[in-house]
Amino acid sequence: MSIDLTTLSTMDKPHLEFAFECQLKFTRVFQVPNVHDGGFRSAVLVDEGRFEGPAISGRAVPNSGGDYAHFRDDDTAVFDARYLLEVDDGTLIYMQNRGYLWGRTPDAMARLRAWAFEDGPPVDHADYYLRAQPIFETPKGKHDWMTRHVFIGVGERRADGNFVRYYALT
Repeated sequence: MSIDLTTLSTMDKPHLEFAFECQLKFTRVFQVPNVHDGGFRSAVLVDEGRFEGPAISGRAVPNSGGDYAHFRDDDTAVFDARYLLEVDDGTLIYMQNRGYLWGRTPDAMARLRAWAFEDGPPVDHADYYLRAQPIFETPKGKHDWMTRHVFIGVGERRADGNFVRYYALT
């Protein structure tokens, strides 16, 4: 990734640079109900996926991990996703992604679950908040720029998985 030195973040004006977008598909879902700290734990396993951006593209390695969200009693999903990305050049990258998914409207989370797990109607992106903060482990070399930046992701839930656009804070 080449950084434009004229657009670096300052204390008063942070700058985000598009890094890549990622589409992940989940078809296997597991739940641990009624956990001790409230709510329930879910596990959705990565079946397939692609990522593409100006400096990096490839696929999510199938069955290399998943998203292990804690759905709190306030119906906020606190997710912790871990899986491998394989760059088109063959490089493997470990990605850990943490963040939140919650409804902006009172029934949004119930509608999201119905869409994802019961073939319900799609839910408008404006009705929920899905944000992520990933970190990466890469081999030393051409992709290690990912280990030296803070990233944020803005996501969208889809019927079969998640679509997230990631930005580097420069």
